[in-house]
Amino acid sequence: MGAITADQVPSFAAGDTRNGAVSFANQLDSGEALTGTPTVEEQDTSDLTISSVGVSTRELTINEETVAAGLAVQFSVTGMTAATYTLKVTATTDSTPAQTLVRYIKFSVEPAP
Repeated sequence: MGAITADQVPSFAAGDTRNGAVSFANQLDSGEALTGTPTVEEQDTSDLTISSVGVSTRELTINEETVAAGLAVQFSVTGMTAATYTLKVTATTDSTPAQTLVRYIKFSVEPAP
């Protein structure tokens, strides 16, 4: 893929509705935050419904690290079937000029019993 992809690959169950969050904290310059309306797009199928996409408004814990408000993108995912999914997460920053950051995350879904 050649793009920056998160190392973590969480596993969920088919039929789950899950909330996700992607930290951009380590990619931002000092004092910089995310702004505007981020996007989260499924890359391989059209199975998923992705909703409630936005910049975090409170402190979160992501992969056991504390991430300040404004430094992560949050979203909700439904419609998962047994597969491995890749999501493209795009966010802009409040720097001058603004930066656009693109990151990829993968997760697997196990079939229902």
